[in-house]
Amino acid sequence: MTATVGAAMDIRFGTTVEEFMRYVTDIGLNHVEFKREYLAGHPETPGPERVRELSEEYGATTTYHAPFRDWNVASYDEAVRRTSVDRVKQTLDDASEAGAEAVVVHGGSVPHRYPEWIRDRARESASRSLAECAEYAQLVGVPLCLENQPIDDQKQRYTTSPADLATMVDAVDVSPQYLGVTLDVGHAKVNGHDWQAFVEEFGDRIRVCHLHDNDGTEDQHRPLPEHEPIVEAVPADSFVFEMKSVADVGRSVGATRTPPEPEVTAGD
Repeated sequence: MTATVGAAMDIRFGTTVEEFMRYVTDIGLNHVEFKREYLAGHPETPGPERVRELSEEYGATTTYHAPFRDWNVASYDEAVRRTSVDRVKQTLDDASEAGAEAVVVHGGSVPHRYPEWIRDRARESASRSLAECAEYAQLVGVPLCLENQPIDDQKQRYTTSPADLATMVDAVDVSPQYLGVTLDVGHAKVNGHDWQAFVEEFGDRIRVCHLHDNDGTEDQHRPLPEHEPIVEAVPADSFVFEMKSVADVGRSVGATRTPPEPEVTAGD
């Protein structure tokens, strides 16, 4: 499969799906990733059948990103954990109907300040949730790809290093065809890891690669014009610019075409 390069829709973008898809294909990209937060928040959200139609119309492949802002697959509260897993499964269903190539998922978190027994339960919840979601991914035929997350001063996360991500993935008895990895190069950088270390650890298991930059102090999601060496070296199927504005997508590829919305400058 020839790798595709595109961009993710963010809840901060005011553009519609069709406007965004038209823009990214006009500037030479051919992939769109749909974050559930965008799909839940935009007033003109298309369903998966319409996403498939637009994908075919504009010649762009797609991936989906499971929800993570208000959901936590590592929750120590079993009711919250189950609901979070259901949301990932719903995303897998939509991705299957839309003809998407994969679903990106986060591994969850727990506050550092919580007692050890709660943190132990949360880690077990994260592993159990990943197994349930990966088994469902195999059932519907859409790969689930666990992403390396940035370190958080307030929360413990389980996928911030190559070793920790490998521990999570290897604990799940599902074919690598349906449980892959999303390499986020910006998250790797802010955590002090070379993205090459993830390539060495996971190789072809990397199905999706998120592209953005930072100065090493925080997860800033800046444009990444120097992305071509990464695209050439990472064995992913899809490369996705994760920007804070549509204009920054264009800046990453040196585009001069005006984006379909004013630049958004809101913080994370």
